[in-house]
Amino acid sequence: MKELDQETLSQYDGKEGKPTYIAHKERVIDVSESPLWKGGIHMQRHRAGHELSTDIQAAPHGLEVLDRYPQVATLKSASPAERPIPPFLSRLLSQYPMLRRHPHPMTVHFPIVFMISTTLFSLLYLLTGYGPFEVTAFHCLGAGILMIPVAILTGLYTWWLNYLAKPIRRVSIKLRLSLLLLLAAIAAFIWRLMVPDILINLRGASIVYLLLVLAVTPFVLVIGWHGGQLTFPTEKE
Repeated sequence: MKELDQETLSQYDGKEGKPTYIAHKERVIDVSESPLWKGGIHMQRHRAGHELSTDIQAAPHGLEVLDRYPQVATLKSASPAERPIPPFLSRLLSQYPMLRRHPHPMTVHFPIVFMISTTLFSLLYLLTGYGPFEVTAFHCLGAGILMIPVAILTGLYTWWLNYLAKPIRRVSIKLRLSLLLLLAAIAAFIWRLMVPDILINLRGASIVYLLLVLAVTPFVLVIGWHGGQLTFPTEKE
């Protein structure tokens, strides 16, 4: 069986009709027949022509998926992952495979919905004067505060699992904005708790409170956009 080095492997990137090769440790595998590798990219994140041991280690599937496709070469001097998954995390994933599905994409939707609902129900109250809308906004704000830390923790877990905690600008932006969002939401919640009729007369402090409530929506939208760019990047190569 022939042997390829990293430079030669990079030429099999699946573009312009070229074969689609990926490497896992010393194995070079031809995944050209996989519809999931069309155009040399998988899930808008993993690119052919590279050694993907680290990526596969964190994938939601096992190595049996690679066994469906032929090994066409061996990789010369395949380098190990820079920061392998710690043993305790590896054991946890082996014991509970469902964790490979990454809980962050699921949990992150809760603070997004609750924060946007806080803004929408507050606006509905201002438009209609119907009190239950304002109360619902307050409840959504409280629920969002409870879920933001969950989303942050699962996000850190996914960052560790998918990217081995490597410095990534979008992750840093998401984390900072999430902490600011949490502080803003807590401030608004305490304010509303102390002054239940804060929105009855829209003037002075009430306007400041309303701006705080309105601000949570752009916060979560920007955070969500950066998360989407991590999962489905749109930047040109």
